[in-house]
Amino acid sequence: MYRNKYREQREFPDFYLPFSGHLDPENRWIALARLVPWQLVEEIYHEQLCEDFGAPIVPSRTALGALLVKERLGLTDRETVDTIQENPYLQFFIGLEEFTLDRPFDASLMVDFRERFGEAGIQRIAEAIAVASLEQTAAVPPTEDNPPADNNNSHSAASNTRDNAQTPANQGQLIVDATCAPADIRYPTDVSLLNEAREKTDEIIDELHAPLVGKEPRPRTYRIKARRRFVAFIKHKQPASQKIRQAKKQQLSFLRRNLQHIDRLLDNRQALPLTCLNRRLYKNLLVCREVYRQQLEMFENNSQRTDRRIVSISQPHVRPIKRGKAGRETEFGAKLSLSVVDGFSFVDHLRWDNYNESLDLVGQIERYHRRFGVYPESVHVDKIYRTRANRAFCQARGIRLSGPPLGRPPKHVAKADQRLAAADERVRNQVEGKFGQGKRRLGLGRVMAKLAQTSTAQISLTFLLMNLERALALFFFSLLLLCQDWTRRLFATRGHRRHPSGR
Repeated sequence: MYRNKYREQREFPDFYLPFSGHLDPENRWIALARLVPWQLVEEIYHEQLCEDFGAPIVPSRTALGALLVKERLGLTDRETVDTIQENPYLQFFIGLEEFTLDRPFDASLMVDFRERFGEAGIQRIAEAIAVASLEQTAAVPPTEDNPPADNNNSHSAASNTRDNAQTPANQGQLIVDATCAPADIRYPTDVSLLNEAREKTDEIIDELHAPLVGKEPRPRTYRIKARRRFVAFIKHKQPASQKIRQAKKQQLSFLRRNLQHIDRLLDNRQALPLTCLNRRLYKNLLVCREVYRQQLEMFENNSQRTDRRIVSISQPHVRPIKRGKAGRETEFGAKLSLSVVDGFSFVDHLRWDNYNESLDLVGQIERYHRRFGVYPESVHVDKIYRTRANRAFCQARGIRLSGPPLGRPPKHVAKADQRLAAADERVRNQVEGKFGQGKRRLGLGRVMAKLAQTSTAQISLTFLLMNLERALALFFFSLLLLCQDWTRRLFATRGHRRHPSGR
């Protein structure tokens, strides 16, 4: 049974606040704030700024903190500002000194935050968090015989002990793989792309012809006829190849007519000049011309491929990436190569054009050597990386490359080799888990940013957040181990007596 206790909405002027003027030091946002290298964030944020000129900007901690809150909670830019305004822990995380009901900044500044940090800056922060966490977790707890290590050392624990003769030259495991971060665009088809380009050019014609209204008739573009033919085509669920080719030919003719009208209007001195077009229309004009050139080339050659193919007019930097996955053979977005070391992720290569990821393996191994001072003991990759050049590079440096050797497979495989192959596949699952974590829990599955620079910054920010969460988990784990070690030494120094019963 439910009984309505309050017949009308009540007001709470003396609403109880449990904080009592203090925040919980065990809160996750306070713990995350301890792991972020804010000094490095400050240096990256102000690299291209002037201290004596211009209006003051939002502090670096507020900028990066807001970006991390947005990615961790899966919010939009406006929702991020509203959530920070309501939550005192989030206000502490972004660096505010006290709780305030005012908005910390405008939501439109989130784009500026991503542009100012950039892809390279965010990757530097992510790498610093990973290296620092690996140093702290790999260090031995301090004792009288083993003094604490120097925290200012920029190398890992492996590099600190590489001078020891008993330590092998190669240490650690490197896991490498590549994936695609899909952009937020509709699935592109040639006919729909040509129709969108025709609509964009119609808008440009209206803008250029605006000063000639009442003086000269508007150029005839047949926009109604073109729209009807496009709608009649898309009503077919599975059109035949002949129907598709016919629809492409019709849309190409309409688009060619519009581009010719635009050229005539630009030659007319009484029409609006090209310099008076706003930035969006000018960009659309350039993209539509390139779309017409590419589509005409493919139509004449009866081909489905062209270099640097445009699949979105609003995001012309997006390219089709052939992945060959079940159910999704082609993805549209940025392709990236990832290295995973002890659960920490490093984005080594991020491009919009498609590329062969096997060519990145040598550079990724060299980056591992630069970060930790030693080469990895083993590198775990899939089949595409096992080329002759990569095998020779790893063999020359004493690195074991996972996978079977070249040549015809033997009829009988030893049990030890089978166990080693199974162990290598289990290790390589870590990088697949990172991709799944980024695409399911964070924003890697669909990048909502529209600009090329902000999109790459958002992709890098996803792996920065995963490194932070990994560092937080290792921090609590190492703290637990340290407490156990202190307890063991405390009982040892006090001469703990055993119970007569042996307990």
